[in-house]
Amino acid sequence: MTKYQPELKVQIVHEYLTTSKSLSDLGEKYHISYKLISEWVNRYRLQGIDAFRHRKSRRFFSVDFKLRVIDYYQTHEESMASVVAKFDLLPHQISAWRFQFQTGRIEALKQQPQTTTSDLGNQLTQAFQDIKADQGKERSYMMLTKEEQAEIRLESAKMLIPMIPLEKRWEAALKVFGEDAEKAKAFLEKNHIEY
Repeated sequence: MTKYQPELKVQIVHEYLTTSKSLSDLGEKYHISYKLISEWVNRYRLQGIDAFRHRKSRRFFSVDFKLRVIDYYQTHEESMASVVAKFDLLPHQISAWRFQFQTGRIEALKQQPQTTTSDLGNQLTQAFQDIKADQGKERSYMMLTKEEQAEIRLESAKMLIPMIPLEKRWEAALKVFGEDAEKAKAFLEKNHIEY
């Protein structure tokens, strides 16, 4: 997954908003998916320049906030991408919260839950289903490129694997990377996840 500097994102969004260049034109110019540029533009419109600031620490959300986000997503005709931008979240966060809520684990929303390996699979499945549910609003998970699908899986794994009991994290990382031990180890170390 390629990470883009905030300055580049601002430059591209500014160019889009102040010139007659299309998303496709900018995508070709900068060798970046026009869909990703569209996401940046939407985030900028909702959050302003703060949309591109790097977070220095992990954020924690109250149960009320999580329930409000879940309710908003389920009661509005907006895509996951739009809700994510509106609340400045990542798609896997909303999916994980919805899974916990739908399985009657409201208590789990109060703190970092001790998640089992099977819960990880269920939460990843929920994340993919949320993306598929957006089909009428945007496009389904299956229409994403393999790189975009991999990015979603990695983002989900970054959030969910730390919730799994320490002794099960290695097994979960191996599942995410199709039993490729080198990739699993590199992922865990890169993201500073104990295992």
